[in-house]
Order: sequence, then structure tokens, then C-alpha cells
Amino acid sequence: MRSSLVALALTAGLALPPAAAAADATLTVAFRDIKTPKGAIMAALFDTEAAYKGQGAPVRAFAVPVAGAEASTELKGLPPGRYGISAFHDVDGDGKMKTNPFGVPLEPFAFSNGAQAQMGPPPWEAVAFEVTAGANTQTLSIDSSLADAQ
Repeated sequence: MRSSLVALALTAGLALPPAAAAADATLTVAFRDIKTPKGAIMAALFDTEAAYKGQGAPVRAFAVPVAGAEASTELKGLPPGRYGISAFHDVDGDGKMKTNPFGVPLEPFAFSNGAQAQMGPPPWEAVAFEVTAGANTQTLSIDSSLADAQ
């Protein structure tokens, strides 16, 4: 009898559409104000403050080819929640953020919500944004002010 109930419950569960799939989100990440139309935007999407601070892995790491003043990509299948993005424009194509001997970026960079770096990356609270089920967009303006000053 118990095994029949378990089998019935499993069978009934298979007939229902998966709730998680219906609640998935898509995030379009757009980059603008790109001054050098070559290389790629190297970016990471984080879902926790700890991961953002380097104490864990990003949810997604992605590269967006650059061929003009704007570039974008679409991240599908995300669970709704709170996220943050950090990115840099890998102009020289070496896959690394070029910095001076003091750690100051020599390549353009950006953070979600237009958060500004001040003596280091902005705090999680400044970069974090909500992603809801369905379509979402986050636009980042590539900051080349430090790179231009070099």
C-alpha cells in the first residue's frame, strides 16, 4: 500500500509542469560607451556578497565580443534573486585585467547599477540588483577614465 502511494505521488509529480522552469529568468546584459571597438568584455555574475568579494565562485562568467560602441549578451535559465556584475574590457585580449604596479586598472571596467569604484570595487549593496522571473535587463557603462589617464 505504501509503495503504491509513493508510486502514485511520483507519477502525479511527473504530470505537472516543473515550477522551477516556469520561474526562470533571462538577463540581458548590455555594455555601452565602449571606446575601443576590439577585444571582449570579460564579466562575472554573482549571487552573493561573499562570491563578489572573492570568497566563492560567480554564478556565471562570460565574455562578450566587442566590435563597436555597444555589446550585449543574454543569460538564460537564472533563478530569480539578487545579483551583481563586475566586468572589464579586455582590450589587449590577454584574458586578464591589466593594472599598474599599484593595482590601478589600466583597462576600462564597469559594475552593475552604474556603481563607481573608489579605491577598490564598490560595495555589494551598490552593485546588487533584483532579477525577477521573465525578461530582465542590466546596462553597464564601460568606465575608461582611469585607462584614458594612463
